[in-house]
Amino acid sequence: MELVTIGEFARAARLSPKALRLYDELGLLTPARVDPLSGYRLYSPDQLDQARLVAWLRRLGMPLARIRHVCELDPPDAAAEVRAYWARVEADTAARRNLATFLVEQLSGKDTTMTVALRYALRTDRGLVRESNQDRGYAGERLLAVADGFGARGAPASSTAIETLARLDTAIPAGELLNTLADAVHRAGAAVGDLLSADPAPECSGTTLTALVLSGSRLGLVHVGDARVYLRRGDELFRITHDHTVVQSLIAEGRLTEEEAASHPQRSLLVRALHGKEVEPDLSLHDALPGDRYLLCSDGLHTVVPEPDLRDVLCTVPDPEEATRRLVELANENGGPDNVVCVVADVVPADVGRAAVVPAG
Repeated sequence: MELVTIGEFARAARLSPKALRLYDELGLLTPARVDPLSGYRLYSPDQLDQARLVAWLRRLGMPLARIRHVCELDPPDAAAEVRAYWARVEADTAARRNLATFLVEQLSGKDTTMTVALRYALRTDRGLVRESNQDRGYAGERLLAVADGFGARGAPASSTAIETLARLDTAIPAGELLNTLADAVHRAGAAVGDLLSADPAPECSGTTLTALVLSGSRLGLVHVGDARVYLRRGDELFRITHDHTVVQSLIAEGRLTEEEAASHPQRSLLVRALHGKEVEPDLSLHDALPGDRYLLCSDGLHTVVPEPDLRDVLCTVPDPEEATRRLVELANENGGPDNVVCVVADVVPADVGRAAVVPAG
């Protein structure tokens, strides 16, 4: 079959020669031949389908590293990967949509009094390897929070962060929710900084902090670090936080795949945490719908228990206390290499009532 020049191929694929050169450099679409004298790239018409697939996936906003992975799959597996990616995009879009709806309601003067409540359980465990437990958590009528301490002063750092945030377990007007969350995290960061100020290397200790606060029928989410929040809605499980780690940054840039990240030597290296320096938290709003279930957990759980297993527990174990017990068991069955803290909370109609905190572990 006759080969065509990069210009001809670009026109046929409706791509620019610059894009084709980039795809070649990244291994997404290697030319059929490169002229040894001129260096011109030559393509086969048989490569048009792959070129168009890459272009379509880029229009979806898929990172280049993930596109490379999709292109290596058989069509059914590639379809499943695209479906999974788009589910993540829709979850992120839904979070922004909720924020827009919230702002419209507030600016319109609509009432957002509490119509739902939380049934919750908290559990923390040292694991099977660590000598002490630096993870802390909180679960109350309106506040759910987890903190994962690290370094020599990790335990007091996580405790300080949780104690500072505990003041949010009270009625907060919906219109003040996001600002209140942001202010609370800045106060927690300052308190942790004061705690670590006497250390010779304060940046080597600190804590993550992730929390949900209920106001009316909304949940405000604040997040710093690599703890995670999962939402089980119906039979689907969505992760609604993004890890503030080096490898997550590389994934977002298209330089690393999820599979490569799992074994990366710097997979636990944080780019955001509370350790005395100013940090900007992620903030978002979510609808609190009866029937929803939330899981907040430290990396001691989510790095060793696969998402399908998390989903299985959250979908099949109705009692929050029993669900937290089973999740910790799974972490320890998989080696228990780290401390674990997890909170499972069900959104229920307000007249159902609220469960007591379970300070297990």
